[in-house]
Amino acid sequence: MPTVLRAKGYRFSFYSYDLREPIHVHVTKDGHEAKVWMQPTAVAWNRGFRDHQIREVMEILESNRQLIETTWNERSGN
Repeated sequence: MPTVLRAKGYRFSFYSYDLREPIHVHVTKDGHEAKVWMQPTAVAWNRGFRDHQIREVMEILESNRQLIETTWNERSGN
């Protein structure tokens, strides 16, 4: 599971076998995890993050959208 980004204690990554799905990241921190779609940015599921943490995650993702999408496309061969 390649790590794309680390910010504010969050780890943003994706699974290689997920590369056939639309662009998304898995976010982990302190035993919590969420899956977030990138186009459009939306939470697919959330296991344990509070609302303020999800807002923080979304801000980080918006600020790093280009990096995430470029890395995804390089890994998936698009």
